Amino acid sequence: MTVLSDEEILEHLKRRAIWITPFEASRLTQAGYDLTSSRKVIIEPKQYELTATLETIVIGLNIMASLHIRSSLAREGIVGSFAIVDPGFRGQLTLNLHNAGKKKITIRKEEPIVQIVFHKLGSPTRKGYAGSYQNSKGIVLSKRNNL
Repeated sequence: MTVLSDEEILEHLKRRAIWITPFEASRLTQAGYDLTSSRKVIIEPKQYELTATLETIVIGLNIMASLHIRSSLAREGIVGSFAIVDPGFRGQLTLNLHNAGKKKITIRKEEPIVQIVFHKLGSPTRKGYAGSYQNSKGIVLSKRNNL
């Protein structure tokens, strides 16, 4: 599995093996893309908030992705709890952001909050993601069955 460079991400976007909507070239990084918050988020100390990415993501069957909190937010005490973005996923991503710091943190609407890093698989998966979060729009709460 290899990480896609900025040039490889652009090539995958052209071939529609990856979609990022809306896409802004200025958010493309050397090894990923900066996703933004769909809304203003205020996180009190020792609390967490959910937000969704403004962007909708679609990834092909030979790609998976990981998410990483922006270092500027991490330096202020923001910690993110993120899942892998599976091959075949499409939709907005719900992000869990925890304020481990001692002061209130405000994240502006459309502020970059996470970097998505795309990984090329050795071969395509037999089937793409078909779970309960497919086609997510906005903040999606847990769909786990509470027993």
